[in-house]
Amino acid sequence: MAAKSPQAASTPATSDPIRWQGLAPVVSEQTRLLVLGSFPGATSLARQQYYAHPQNAFWKILHAIWPTSALDIRVNRYDERVTALLAHGIGLWDVYASCQRQGSLDSAIEHAQVNDLAGLRRSCPRLRVIAHNGGESFRHAAHTRTLGLPVLRLPSTSPANASWTFERKLAAWREVVTLAGLL
Repeated sequence: MAAKSPQAASTPATSDPIRWQGLAPVVSEQTRLLVLGSFPGATSLARQQYYAHPQNAFWKILHAIWPTSALDIRVNRYDERVTALLAHGIGLWDVYASCQRQGSLDSAIEHAQVNDLAGLRRSCPRLRVIAHNGGESFRHAAHTRTLGLPVLRLPSTSPANASWTFERKLAAWREVVTLAGLL
């Protein structure tokens, strides 16, 4: 459950993008829904927390689905929210283990290395659904479908996805959580 520290694989001698290492998966044997992002943004890497950017709607959406839980980003520490997330049967990871990127936008990702999703699948025996958080992550749906589970595309919770209202994102996320048998 603990994440690795953010580090570059090498120190660039030029203005080339830095190669960043992603975060460790947040899963348990009870994980039934795996949410796959593309790669953590700069704020998430700096804080070693999934969805750490204050304008990312991820934690707000989950708190809206389970309003009495410990998922409220305004009052609970990250470790408390992760514990609540796992208790609800949700796991987190990214499709990319590492990549080169300047900034936080998915469109800036270059030379990405894909995570070992099949290996993770073996450690989550109750996994029922994989949901890609956004389009860049969903580009790997053909790969995740080889795991033999339903694979869905969710609207990105990123603040860059301003074309979807919070209510519309919430409805889509609630539908996937329900499909996974978590509501």
